[in-house]
Amino acid sequence: MRKLLMRAGVPLAVGAMALTAFSGTAFANAKHPATSKPTFDLAYEGPLSGGNAQLGLNMSYSVQYAINQANAGKSFGKLPFKLKYMQKDDQGSATLSPTDAQELVSNSSVIGVVGPAFSGATKAAEPTFSANHLATVSPSATLPALAQRGWKNFFRVVADDSVQGPADANYVVKVLGRKDLYVANDASTYGVGLANAFAAQARKDGATVTAGAFPGTTGCSDGTASPTQYIDDAATVVNKHPGLLFYGGYYCDLGLLVSALHKADFKGKIFSGDGSDSTALISGTNPHSAANGVYASCACAVVGNSKGDKAFSAGFKKLAHFPVGIYSAEAFDAANTIIYELKILSSHKGGVKNITRQNVVNGLHKILYHGLTKTIKFKSDGNISGTDIYVNQVKAGKLVQLGLE
Repeated sequence: MRKLLMRAGVPLAVGAMALTAFSGTAFANAKHPATSKPTFDLAYEGPLSGGNAQLGLNMSYSVQYAINQANAGKSFGKLPFKLKYMQKDDQGSATLSPTDAQELVSNSSVIGVVGPAFSGATKAAEPTFSANHLATVSPSATLPALAQRGWKNFFRVVADDSVQGPADANYVVKVLGRKDLYVANDASTYGVGLANAFAAQARKDGATVTAGAFPGTTGCSDGTASPTQYIDDAATVVNKHPGLLFYGGYYCDLGLLVSALHKADFKGKIFSGDGSDSTALISGTNPHSAANGVYASCACAVVGNSKGDKAFSAGFKKLAHFPVGIYSAEAFDAANTIIYELKILSSHKGGVKNITRQNVVNGLHKILYHGLTKTIKFKSDGNISGTDIYVNQVKAGKLVQLGLE
């Protein structure tokens, strides 16, 4: 496996760009008190409550920290505008996200959105964002179809499931040497997509795959099942005697399933994706030690030991009162990518009058930004250029990054 290399987020100089025409309505998206800089709202949308809230909190505080740093002139120097943080709690739900999206686009001060975080919520909300030309940069939504709908405003800073699922399968079959597999999903848009991508590649790799669905529970997500289902689900898995269970879904329900598998004396390995790549998986497993050995992949990197990484980790913890977690660095990069584009636009003739929603969308299609996790450059469909997938494992109660798959 390759050694993980991290770089501090240093903006690159950008060559001359075509001047964008503007009119008296170009300020429609900003508040401009007569005696102060114009203020724009940069929003985050994702789960801030509910069973999978920790994933959203990891991201929301990163967006706040990026805004604080930008306003203080520490990230991009003195800016001719101010930023204000706004958040919408969609609980990761496709039912709630359209309403949140409508509220965001109706607020003319909102100039960009980090998120939505979950694939199902993004799929449901994106038509509203697209129709209103409001840029969304997701740190974590990985459903491949999101980049296939023609939404010019949609971007993401992580590789999608069509990359992650096959990479996971190759790792399981070729590195771990497991070919008798049980593949389950939580019936969510994300979980089904990842599990299917994994299963298809695993079969190509010569593995035997038994597939099943274990719907998410009402306590963990917007699922419909009861936690008591996992007793039967665990028995179903154990009776098949697989060498490995692959689970497409989120950490809250996986913790319940791992607990049930532990009680059922399951002997195989357990592997999941980024939705389960959280220390909250450990705290949600009973006993916590049952989570030891669980693998979780992610198109996200663990923040390393560079000067920039350490500064980000310290600043995040001071603000959030807990350490950085999955997608914290990606959310920081997503927010800073938007802020960097605002800086570029305001540097042209006309200054901050160039900052409009449409101009932000257009600019992000050309952006080149060096962040904490990667160089951010988007393909025409909004996908990130780059395919790195990392594998992590719970060891002695901690998530440890093993390296690239």
